[in-house]
Amino acid sequence: MNILLVYPEMPDTLYAMKHVLKASGKKSVYPPLGLLTIASLLPKEWNKKLADTNVEDLRADSLNWADYVFLSAMNVQEVSAKEIIEKCNKAGVKIVAGGPLFAHDHERFSTIDHFVLNEAEISLPLFIEDLMQGKAKPIYQTNKFTDITQSPIPSYELVDSNNYYFSIVQYSRGCPFKCDFCDVTSLYGNRIRTKSSNQIIRELEMLASHSKTRSVLFADDNLIGNKQILKKDLLPAIIEWRKRKKPSFYFATQLTINLAEDDELIDLLLEAGFRSIFVGIETPDENALENSGKRQNLKRNQLNDIYKLHAKGFIIAGGFIVGFDTDTESIFQQQVDFIQQSGIPMPIVNVLKAPPGTVFYDRLKKEGRITKQFSFAEGDTNIIPVMDKKTLNDGFMMLIDNIYAPEKSYDRMIRFFKTYSYPKTTTTIPTTFQFSEIGGAFRIIYILGIKDPGRKYFWKLFLWALRYDTKLIDMAFKNGMVMYQMHKTYQHIKSEIED
Repeated sequence: MNILLVYPEMPDTLYAMKHVLKASGKKSVYPPLGLLTIASLLPKEWNKKLADTNVEDLRADSLNWADYVFLSAMNVQEVSAKEIIEKCNKAGVKIVAGGPLFAHDHERFSTIDHFVLNEAEISLPLFIEDLMQGKAKPIYQTNKFTDITQSPIPSYELVDSNNYYFSIVQYSRGCPFKCDFCDVTSLYGNRIRTKSSNQIIRELEMLASHSKTRSVLFADDNLIGNKQILKKDLLPAIIEWRKRKKPSFYFATQLTINLAEDDELIDLLLEAGFRSIFVGIETPDENALENSGKRQNLKRNQLNDIYKLHAKGFIIAGGFIVGFDTDTESIFQQQVDFIQQSGIPMPIVNVLKAPPGTVFYDRLKKEGRITKQFSFAEGDTNIIPVMDKKTLNDGFMMLIDNIYAPEKSYDRMIRFFKTYSYPKTTTTIPTTFQFSEIGGAFRIIYILGIKDPGRKYFWKLFLWALRYDTKLIDMAFKNGMVMYQMHKTYQHIKSEIED
């Protein structure tokens, strides 16, 4: 049996980092972990190939080779997924589809032959068993959650790590919080389920032998959802392994800002090699808090949390949302002020949306406020906001113009450098050098330092680090790439809204 695992292209959003990738010579942010896990769940005797359309075009000869295409997609990838489905239909190859895009809305995709929904560790074996007996059904799904200690090591050998900015692992699924606009709990539940530390160490060993990337993404929705097991099992195991093996990569992950409340956990994460963290940051409209006594305390506490995490040695990317029902017109300037004061190197701002499968979507559908299919574009929304739509659009554009413009990013980066300290750890992360990096450095200098109209701020950041702290030069170089990406993202959003 020949199986072609196909991953759709990510659209041009800040998360996709397409301009950073182009400057660095990479093709995608990270490999498709879900499909790599699927590959390991398939029978060993089956032939498997991966076609990541973020890396290469989906070729006709690959479709002709395949008996089945296994397609996995998130909501953000719908446009590309539909193009892939059309190509498969024209080529006459059958499609097996799964992932968040299809989990709540598979009825919209009538030309897909089989759906394997929810967690594949449960649904996929049922499909394979029926397929081998010639009686595969259209839909396989479950309302159960898998024991991920039984999940196999992903088939990392199917990817060329040189194409990716990050390598990738996943430790846990689920989130203890119940944000009504987030679909994580509807997909993976409120209870945090974790792999064993031995599983993660084996995966890291595999990456160390297959990958040359210097960053590994822990693709968890909230890595610190179960703090106790992190402290007692995973982090001590990684620290011991890191001291013994001395791998040369850092870790990045997503977690909640309440990390700042736990000094023990902070220290363990840093010792284990975690450096970059993405956090969702709540900045409610101060006018809505006017009578609650929380207005100044909330803002001050949030800023202190960010400063503390920077001072400990974390680099923060922060997620922000505007367009809540309680937001007033003042929210946009409030967020500009907060973000600039925070010194967060990469703020990511979105207009509020309602993903299918969420409590928020169901409520707004009952209220008649869902206007169209879900879209992940930063400035787009599929809901009727309480705020006047033009006010929302204009305020959003003002906000991102005042944080993504090169001069605004530069000011924020300097604030970051002034609050940042290198982590004080007993573990060391060896510095490695590859000759290919020389060409990459020249490419970045040409694109950001010569070709880009905003090149002045790239050089200002570099020279600031050269003057005040040479240890920050490498970070200034990388943050210059982030500045470039954010400005390109702003220009892309502006062109889409104007069209």
